[in-house]
Amino acid sequence: MNDDKAPLYEKLLEHADRRSISFHVPGHKSGQGILPQALSHYGQIAKIDLTEITGLDDLHHPEEVIREAQLLAARCFGAEETFFLVNGSTTGNLAMILTVCGKDDILLVQRNVHKSVIHGLMLAGVRAVFIAPQMDKFTGLAGTLAAEDVAEALAAYPEAKGLLITNPNYYGMGARVGDLAELMHGHRKPLLVDEAHGAHYGFHPELPRSALMEGADIVVQSTHKMLTAMTMGAMLHVQGERVDRTVLARILGMLQSSSPSYPIMASLDLARKQMQTEGRNLLERALAHLREFVGLMRELPAFRIISQMEPSLAVASKDPFKVLAEDRTGTLNGFQLKDELEKRGCYCEMADPRYALLVFSPASTHLDAVKLYEAFSDVYADLRLDKKELMPETTNIYNLTPPMKVSAPVSFSMAMIRHMVAAKRLPFEQAVGFSSAEMIVPYPPGIPMLYPGERITVEIADELQILSDSGAKFQGLPPGMDGTIAVVTASFFSDQS
Repeated sequence: MNDDKAPLYEKLLEHADRRSISFHVPGHKSGQGILPQALSHYGQIAKIDLTEITGLDDLHHPEEVIREAQLLAARCFGAEETFFLVNGSTTGNLAMILTVCGKDDILLVQRNVHKSVIHGLMLAGVRAVFIAPQMDKFTGLAGTLAAEDVAEALAAYPEAKGLLITNPNYYGMGARVGDLAELMHGHRKPLLVDEAHGAHYGFHPELPRSALMEGADIVVQSTHKMLTAMTMGAMLHVQGERVDRTVLARILGMLQSSSPSYPIMASLDLARKQMQTEGRNLLERALAHLREFVGLMRELPAFRIISQMEPSLAVASKDPFKVLAEDRTGTLNGFQLKDELEKRGCYCEMADPRYALLVFSPASTHLDAVKLYEAFSDVYADLRLDKKELMPETTNIYNLTPPMKVSAPVSFSMAMIRHMVAAKRLPFEQAVGFSSAEMIVPYPPGIPMLYPGERITVEIADELQILSDSGAKFQGLPPGMDGTIAVVTASFFSDQS
């Protein structure tokens, strides 16, 4: 194998150059049927938007160029085997769970996970034991799992099939993955990692090591998020013998489209080649631009910029490319700061009540860094933030007791979806004994306290009331519905028996 090749992409170009006549799908026939006004954007990409014809291989039974591209990806990212995903990391998360777990199996799950994990639990009919992450006092954000909490869950539920974590989280905060892998392997169980935001890990000494380097058994990466693949391009990496790869391949064949996008697969091939041949240099340049931006922002002391973090119990590592920005005067919350930056042409990844989140990548440039600083500078001047006092860095609301460390098993099933449509809303204190019909996420601390199907206890209701009285907001609730929970009716429990 030649690391400098992009075998799938090159094969697509070779076929396009032949100008063969298409008597196969897709119907646009290599772009000749596309609307004229769209040709300038779609014309070139349509030439390689092909299907499983002779010479182009088959994602669901790779033997030629797709197989070679996946082998090159495995070598690049440090896996024993890599699968291309054309439906994003969502498909990878579903496949991980369905491969490792069957109906009524127990899976240990980090409490603050992506919704695709919850959907995977439903599809598999899993009983999830949720483990709460540690709270970071510096930022007031939910961090990562502590190994002792995982050990407690293992002691309580030794039959668990494995542990699923998110690393890093949306804010770039990472766990001690090696410690968790060692703990799980000591119990002969796999570590599953949703590393959607960490495809660039391990390619530069200033970045954290990847989950594969730390011993994880199966890892999902969104190659489109932090590297340069097209949107929905992702990879699923496997190593070791704790995950059945034959089962995994069959499940991916069920979950992924039978007509996978060749442009997306080719972009995965190209992103791998780029990182393998020039990844460190690209990251070095991007880190220099990031450092330039952070340095410039020191001229605007009303803004708190967090790119790096000191290790703590809650945070073992931090992705410097995930930049948190906060207005220290309290004039703008995170959503308002995001809006102000976007008015000035700089679009953020997301916001919460405290921070706007900005994402740099290997593609970020010097001009990007300067333009972002200028946008902040304009906000600073227009709102006269230099004339305002700075707020304390933390308040008591960020030091509230987090949810219980280890939950009781929560049963998930597809039947939940139908029953939760007919849910009714009750005040916290009246909801005790019912099962939640929605995900309840108080912010702060930003950790789901209830998942759909989770039984509401007196302790949880009391904690929710304390949070509400302290000023916490509940993400996802309809307007004016703070202080209430949607609960499922008794029919749900009878149907589960």
